Amino acid sequence: MDFQLSDDQRALRSGMRDLLGAAFDRDRLRAAVDRDGALDRRLWRELGAAGFFALRLPEEAGGVGLGLPEAVLLFEEAGRALLPGPLVATHLAAGLVKGAAEGEAVVTAVDGRLPVAHLAAADAVLVGAEALTGEALRDFAAAARPVRSTDPLTPLHRAAGAGADAERAPAATERTPAHAGRFRIEAALLTAAEQLGSAARTTEAAVQHAGDREQFGSPIGSFQAVKHLCADMLARTEPARAAVYAAALTGDPVEIAAAKLLADEAAVRNARDCLQIHGGMGFTWEADVHLHLKRAWIRAASWLTGAGAEELLAAALGAERPLPGSSAAYGPGAPEAGGGG
Repeated sequence: MDFQLSDDQRALRSGMRDLLGAAFDRDRLRAAVDRDGALDRRLWRELGAAGFFALRLPEEAGGVGLGLPEAVLLFEEAGRALLPGPLVATHLAAGLVKGAAEGEAVVTAVDGRLPVAHLAAADAVLVGAEALTGEALRDFAAAARPVRSTDPLTPLHRAAGAGADAERAPAATERTPAHAGRFRIEAALLTAAEQLGSAARTTEAAVQHAGDREQFGSPIGSFQAVKHLCADMLARTEPARAAVYAAALTGDPVEIAAAKLLADEAAVRNARDCLQIHGGMGFTWEADVHLHLKRAWIRAASWLTGAGAEELLAAALGAERPLPGSSAAYGPGAPEAGGGG
């Protein structure tokens, strides 16, 4: 199986990077922070016009007709740019909620018992397999209360009695469990892609700063301790990239769990190491490093946490049949002489 990106996929990724570089540069990022994460509807419509939300809809339904591997590339770029908003929910709601595919509607989602992101800006809320709009949405929002968010770009509301256990298995008890379970799995993969983009961006920022910043007459990147930090960041990012890309091809829930686990670790730990390399200035509000770390924390708690991913992986490993010829294939061995029991 060839995991190299095709020319079309590279062009798709490059085009999205160029779009975000023009429409959501650092000035717009900081402006969004000053607005407390209030959603930019103009930018949302630009994303819709570029096919970000309708990417996987069939062409006959007005979409682009591509698949999960291409969606992962776009969400990776969104993660690099720290693009705010309920991107995952709106993308998955395309074709289900009117206006979502075109970027005319903002769709958020209930993720177990976690606070709901961007509820005040939402035109619809996905609860399990159901989309709340109109009066139902207004009642839902009226019963929710704002809560303090770690990430200044992700406003949160605590919904009254929202959802069941966030670590519930994909075969859930919603009205259409197969659809709801697939929604959660794909949401976890797209969130992992965002984490991958953030991990790659903080690696690049750390390497650039290590080359520019000088101490004792030399770039700090020449010091062994800094070299190790940068190397560790790359060593976390690339396995996460391989896992995310492979999971996008297979769509297997266990592989997606592994990809989310690796991408979460890469995003959080890379942001911490990037902050460490930046030193005292990394802790300041004016630096962007802390924004990557705070968003990584938010994403790591979304859709599939580390504990949930580990449980899925452990269950899958326990269900695997032993390899022929292994000692486990023959069952428990006889007790040794003199052994008790």
